[in-house]
Amino acid sequence: MDSTAPRRPLPLALLVALRPKQWTKNGLLFAALIFSAQFNDPEAFMRSVVACAAFCLLSSTGYVYNDLQDVEGDRRHPKKRLRPLASGEVGTTAAWLLMGTCTAAALALAATLGFWFVVVALAYFATTLSYSTLFKHFVILDVMMLASCYIWRAAAGAVAIDVRISPWLLVCTAFGALFLGFNKRRGELLLLEGKVPGTRKSLAHYSPAMLMEFQAITTSGTIISYALYTVQSPNPWLGLTLPYVLYAVFRYIYLIDQKGEGAAPDETLLRDGPIQVTALLFLLTAVGVMVLGPPHAPP
Repeated sequence: MDSTAPRRPLPLALLVALRPKQWTKNGLLFAALIFSAQFNDPEAFMRSVVACAAFCLLSSTGYVYNDLQDVEGDRRHPKKRLRPLASGEVGTTAAWLLMGTCTAAALALAATLGFWFVVVALAYFATTLSYSTLFKHFVILDVMMLASCYIWRAAAGAVAIDVRISPWLLVCTAFGALFLGFNKRRGELLLLEGKVPGTRKSLAHYSPAMLMEFQAITTSGTIISYALYTVQSPNPWLGLTLPYVLYAVFRYIYLIDQKGEGAAPDETLLRDGPIQVTALLFLLTAVGVMVLGPPHAPP
């Protein structure tokens, strides 16, 4: 247990180990609901809520498993050493029991949404576990595997409400996830440079110059793919959401470059006011244009 941090009660430590801040990533499951204009359908909305809850539990299981695998490295990290497992607040047995409980609850929820949703949920779960077990140690593949988790989330949102999965939704998701992933690695380098070597094996194979190249490629891919998505959409008003995407991407790069943020994207996005306002305006605009647009536009 880190001597500088007060010990939390076990229930609170278990909750922190689930990383509820990172549940925001599962908001992506609502993308299909919004872009298919089914948000005014109570049944579709509730199915999306259940799907999101199932993925929150599955993702938390993956986070606990990842912390079990990384506990020694996390203890050498300036921030991760305060995580419940690394600090000793949560033991190994409690962590495995927590994982089993969350997995069982997640699969029970997934089963209410049908066979194919269970298949996608299990594919996502297998991807997260394979990342924690193997792929996080391989440069480039580590970020690509994380990006595939976002693709599973987007696909699951469509499967949950039984709508066609648009290839553009998956392409935009893939580039956006790669953008966040490589910028996360850049943020980690900025945070750890000259301080705590060896906390992540693959990080040693990245360099600031290489990550700048990856940032340029994924930034272009994110913006161009979303712009083409809006142009190809049957809804002519969807292009009104493009400025929000542009600003959010540029703002995030600014936060990494000038403010030293980015090592934890979920924390960066949750505490940055301009990005929060942009996300809200994007959501309101997207809902508005879907209400005014064609009634059966694909997601």
